[in-house]
Amino acid sequence: MKSKNFHKLLPTNDLIIRTALREALRKLHARDKELRIIEEFGVSHGTARIDIAVVNGIMHGYEIKSDQDTLQRLPEQMNIFNAVFDKVTLVVGKSHLYNAINMIPDWWGIIVAKADTNGSIIFNVIREGENNKGQDGVSVARLLWRDEALRILEEAGEAHGFYSKPRASIYEKLSTVLNQETLSAKVRETIFFRSDWRLDAPLVTSGG
Repeated sequence: MKSKNFHKLLPTNDLIIRTALREALRKLHARDKELRIIEEFGVSHGTARIDIAVVNGIMHGYEIKSDQDTLQRLPEQMNIFNAVFDKVTLVVGKSHLYNAINMIPDWWGIIVAKADTNGSIIFNVIREGENNKGQDGVSVARLLWRDEALRILEEAGEAHGFYSKPRASIYEKLSTVLNQETLSAKVRETIFFRSDWRLDAPLVTSGG
């Protein structure tokens, strides 16, 4: 993602940033053998949605705050995203850069999105994201659907007595049966191969 200098920049909005970011991520990960890009990825059973999630061995969330957005919901979103994603990157319009840097954790990446006079988006990487060291097991497990969580419990030989229990109990059990690394890997794998995604989240394998 390279930056260019223009005499005049236009205010950005969510749609033009999202469209450009989706294309930039596809190019960035063009050589990945396995890749899934999911828009409006629900977290905490839909309590929050991150704009774009990239699943390719890790789960990397990208949250967009254009010049026409506000940062009002960002603190609440941060708490939810911090609990589940391996990496998080905030993509902001230039008007939000200073305030955003002072709000987000040091391990979050940050990208500035600018629109030139032709409406094209230019991305400038301010800070690369680092690995999240504070994920929460129950929150990660809650990314699963109930039947998916039960299936993983079955594979671990720990499903007895949980078939009729509410999903909250199943997620809690998963977080105690599997360590954080194993649980995260299982959840990523399940989400990656989930077949009932919207049509905007195609499965790409072998670099296709």
